[in-house]
Amino acid sequence: MSDVTARVADSTGNWVDTHAPVWARPYLRLARADRSIGSWLLLMPCWWSAALAAGVARDVRPLPLLVLLFFIGAFVMRGAGCTWNDITDRDLDDKVERTRSRPIPAGQVTVKQALVFMVLQALIGLAVLLQFNRFAILTGIASLAIVAIYPFMKRITWWPQVVLGLAFSYGGLMGFAVTFGRIDLTAVVLYAGSIAWVIGYDTIYAHQDAEDDALIGVKSTARLFGERTHRALVVLYGLAVLLIGVALALAGAGWPAWTGLAAFALHLAWQIRRLDIKDGALCLRIFWSNREAGLLLFAGLVVDAVLRAM
Repeated sequence: MSDVTARVADSTGNWVDTHAPVWARPYLRLARADRSIGSWLLLMPCWWSAALAAGVARDVRPLPLLVLLFFIGAFVMRGAGCTWNDITDRDLDDKVERTRSRPIPAGQVTVKQALVFMVLQALIGLAVLLQFNRFAILTGIASLAIVAIYPFMKRITWWPQVVLGLAFSYGGLMGFAVTFGRIDLTAVVLYAGSIAWVIGYDTIYAHQDAEDDALIGVKSTARLFGERTHRALVVLYGLAVLLIGVALALAGAGWPAWTGLAAFALHLAWQIRRLDIKDGALCLRIFWSNREAGLLLFAGLVVDAVLRAM
């Protein structure tokens, strides 16, 4: 199979296709380096938690290093998680138009090669994790159980996005674990708010595959909500904003953090208003825009932490 035909449908025209060595492209696609949005979305709760914890501690000196370490960790662990997902989903991916050109079903990478690549990525993630305190290390390791079971959830529940939320929001706990060596109520509420956000945006993403998923029997909140998706998003995104707001209140956050949350909320409202679940390309664009939503909140939290540390 040629390299062009092996491109995944929603990832063409990126640096992997145009600049990466040909031999490396299948592995980079396994890690979703051609679609970095998932890494950014995994990173956002990490950065939120780190910035909010810095504000509570009134000390931003460790924040730049945490931002960098979380960045590296999120990108490599998302790559490892996606590689695991492709290993477990290789038979299903072959039946879905958007995913049948992924490296394993396309025959570019063997399962054994993918396993070795996954382990290498996980080892880099472990090296990042070992920079933290003992409590944070154990907290981070505990997340692997959620990552391991996620690919199987769409076979048994209509709510696989909940498990994805548990995994992708885990960084909401890590900032407090690293900064304070504990997880308090503020971190737990932030985590819960992020979970609601993840369920919402991944429902939008899953609408791209809803028809194929129905044919092969894969479950998702996109199929569960169907035409009620807009109403479901109002509830999910509204809950996300409410819970994150409670976390800010518990943390004693100031006006910059609340401004960031307001901008985040307005962006989510725009997504709901703009969404057409029958337009797969639009669903993808709106899904991608959640990086900007997350960065708006992060910016507010950083400014707040800096002002509180002065």
